[in-house]
Amino acid sequence: MPTSVSHDPQRDPRAFLRQLFDVAVQRALPNHTLARYLPTPPDPTKGRTLVLGAGKAAGAMVHALEAAWPLDAPLDGLVVTRYGHTPPRPAGVPARVDIVEAAHPVPDAAGLAAAERMLGLTVGLREHDLVLCLISGGGSALLTLPGAGLTLQDKQRINQELLASGAGIVEMNCVRKHLSAIKGGRLAQACHPARVLTLAISDVPGDDLATIASGPTVADSSTCLDALAVLDRYGIAVPESVRAGLESAALETPKPGRGVFADGTRHHAHLIATPQQSLLAAADCARAAGLQAYVLSDEIEGESREVGKVHAALARSARLGRNAFQTPCVILSGGETTVSVRPQPAGTAKGRGGRAGEFCMGLAQGLQGMDGIWALAADTDGIDGVEDNAGALVAPDTLARARALGLSLAEYQDRNDAWTYFQALGDLVVTGPTHTNVNDFRAVLVL
Repeated sequence: MPTSVSHDPQRDPRAFLRQLFDVAVQRALPNHTLARYLPTPPDPTKGRTLVLGAGKAAGAMVHALEAAWPLDAPLDGLVVTRYGHTPPRPAGVPARVDIVEAAHPVPDAAGLAAAERMLGLTVGLREHDLVLCLISGGGSALLTLPGAGLTLQDKQRINQELLASGAGIVEMNCVRKHLSAIKGGRLAQACHPARVLTLAISDVPGDDLATIASGPTVADSSTCLDALAVLDRYGIAVPESVRAGLESAALETPKPGRGVFADGTRHHAHLIATPQQSLLAAADCARAAGLQAYVLSDEIEGESREVGKVHAALARSARLGRNAFQTPCVILSGGETTVSVRPQPAGTAKGRGGRAGEFCMGLAQGLQGMDGIWALAADTDGIDGVEDNAGALVAPDTLARARALGLSLAEYQDRNDAWTYFQALGDLVVTGPTHTNVNDFRAVLVL
């Protein structure tokens, strides 16, 4: 990927931080990465290729696949992506795989219909057939098929409560896998005896294929008791029949080395883009601009605002020459933080925002207007939570400008209302859907 710099970090730190974000996103686009992982098509006289998939990048992954797949090799199938996340079709690339859209982060009937249709497409698969499964973040909500004893309404409520609870992505997806008829390796089970190749874009800490989109084609090592423990930890109720199914292990997922996963030659998976790769691309860009670049981690988790305060402490120390970071520098990190939504009095307007905005409020609180420090935090899919922005910017004058407008940071934090706070300041980062998803991106510029 190119590392040329079009914005001077000293003269225009906002534009420079936005360029770092754009470089990180570009590194994770499927059209740059997918083709090298494609296998040789099956002999058409013996087998066919079926494409299945789900996630915020599913539409872009299909387009990249269709552009690279030989025109004389049969190809068909179905993927589901988020509403508004299907990119324009590349010129001259014929459509061969259906792309449908559904709701995220709370599932809807369109996602349910897509999952049912997907399972239907697996009927009659044979040994010489190939299933290409295109998976990216967001697939857990988009590919929804309630397990025994559950309705779509149950899944919607449980999903909403998990999202508001502060549970981590591994915890949430453990529950989702055990309450699903298609996730947690069950889609691979339905594809048997065909060969299955999963191509995934990671949006989870540690790049665990079993966690990305709740691993529909990957064996699951978590258990029913693990899922039950998460539900109990966060006080989330399930129907009694479902609780009984978890307690008895009747709702257990397919396990590594067993059943369809016993033959290690039939199921393979590749990560075609990861958060670390995107952070390293941004670091290269920063170094090309003459800055030091430090990648903290691509696996940072925890409460978003608290993670923001930690980043603020690191940046303040660097600015004062009290740590090992040499300035001017950029401090980069990724991962998936969480937001515990705080209860509000009756009649109070619900706060708006997501993880990136919440991080930025915590960062601004920790920086307290220190000169020479700028930051951008954004979700690489272009949507922070359910709003229209990818994230937000923090500048040395953020708190001062807010006070001049009569905005109390503490009040907006109490309401989890980052979108409104940064919208009033004109500091939202708005990109629209990016057609990929390698999770949170954070860049703190210390001049």
